[in-house]
Amino acid sequence: MKRILRAEIDEMEKRFRANFINALSGYKSANLVGTRSADGQANLSIVSSVIHLGSNPPLLGMVMRPPSVTRHSYENILETKEFSLNHIASPFFQQAHQTSARYDREESEFEATGLTERAVENWRAPAVDEAPIRLGMRLVEDMPIPHNGTRFIIAEIAWVEMEEDFLSQDGFVDLEAANVVTISGLDRYLKPTSLGRLNYAKTDAPTSFLSKK
Repeated sequence: MKRILRAEIDEMEKRFRANFINALSGYKSANLVGTRSADGQANLSIVSSVIHLGSNPPLLGMVMRPPSVTRHSYENILETKEFSLNHIASPFFQQAHQTSARYDREESEFEATGLTERAVENWRAPAVDEAPIRLGMRLVEDMPIPHNGTRFIIAEIAWVEMEEDFLSQDGFVDLEAANVVTISGLDRYLKPTSLGRLNYAKTDAPTSFLSKK
C-alpha cells in the first residue's frame, strides 16, 4: 500500500496532479450545462461537479472553475439567472466530452459537436435534445470559494423532463435505464451496473433489499 504525502502532491507535474486529484473523489455525475447569453448566443459545457443539496426546496449545487479567464457558461448564468442540466447518456458521451474544448464565445458548442438544441417554452436556456433527462435550473446563489478561486453555484429546479418509464412509483429515477454515464477522473466514462436498492436504514432492523435490480 503506497502512502502519498501532501508535500509529494505539491511536487507532482501539473497534468499528473490534476488527473490524480480528480480521480480521488470517486465516480462523479456527468452533465451538460446549457446556457444562452443575454444577446442570444447558445453555449454548452460539460461538468462533473453537480451535487444534491436538498429536496425541499429542490436544490442542486455545482462547482465552476475560477473566472480568472473568460468562462462562457458562468457568465451566462450570472447574466440570465437560468441554465439547463442535461444528463449525458452513452450514445453521445464523446460529443459531450468535446464541449470541454475552448471554443470562441461566438461559436456554439451545439453546432460544433452535432448535439441538438431543445427549446423549452418560457425558458431562455437551451436544453440538449439527445439527453434522456433534462432539468431547468434557476440561480439562487453564487458563492466564491476563496481558497482556490472557484465558484459554488446553488440553483433550484424549475422543471424536469424525462420519459415516464424512468420514474418509479416511489419517486426513484432509474439512471441505468436511461443509459446515463458517470465520470472517473477527468476523462474516463463508465456505465454503472446496479447492485440493488436497499431499505431505509434503521438501528432496530438489518439492511435488506428493496430490489435486486
